[in-house]
Amino acid sequence: MPPNREQAWETLTRYTKSESLLRHALAVEASVRFYARLYGEDEELWGCVALLHDFDYEIHPTLDKHPQDGARILRDEGYPDELVESVLSHAEHLQMPRDTQLKKVLFACDELSGFVHACGLVRPAGLDGLEPKSVRKKLKQPSFAAGVHRDEVYAGAELLGLELDEHVANVIAAMQPIARELGLRTAADAA
Repeated sequence: MPPNREQAWETLTRYTKSESLLRHALAVEASVRFYARLYGEDEELWGCVALLHDFDYEIHPTLDKHPQDGARILRDEGYPDELVESVLSHAEHLQMPRDTQLKKVLFACDELSGFVHACGLVRPAGLDGLEPKSVRKKLKQPSFAAGVHRDEVYAGAELLGLELDEHVANVIAAMQPIARELGLRTAADAA
C-alpha cells in the first residue's frame, strides 16, 4: 500500500521530538510538494519522502548512521523501496545516484528550505516580501545559518536545471502558506 501523509507524520513524530527538526521536515515537505505539483508527479509520495528524510536524525545524528540506519526502520515499517531509496539519496556522504526527479528535488529542497526558513526568522514579515536577491546575499555571509551547506544549495538548483533565483522563489512560494506552522511571522503580524 502506498504511504500517506498521516502514516509518515506518525513515523516522523514517533522518532523526532525537536521542534526545529519537525519544522524543517514541514518546510522540506512544502517545497517538495510544490515541485511534485509543478512536474505532475505523485504529491503524496513525494511529500512523505520529504517528511521522512531526516526522521531518524535525533536517534542517529552521525554520518555513519544517518540516514542508513533509519532506512532499516522504514523498511521494517513497510515503506516502499522507492521512498526508502529516495530518503537515502539526500545524504551527500552516501554518494548515491540521484537518478529520479524525486531524488533530485529532495536534494535540491533540503538545504535551501532550511536556509529560506532561517532568512524568514530574522525578518519582521517572515517570508512575505522575501526576494531571491536577499537570499543570495545571505548565502554569501558564511556566519548566517552556518550549518547550511552552500555548495548543496547551488548544486541543487543546477541539478534541477534552474537558475538559483527561480529555485529560491519556488521554495519561498511553497513555504509561505505554512509560515505560521514554521514559527514565522507574516506581514499581518508585522503591521
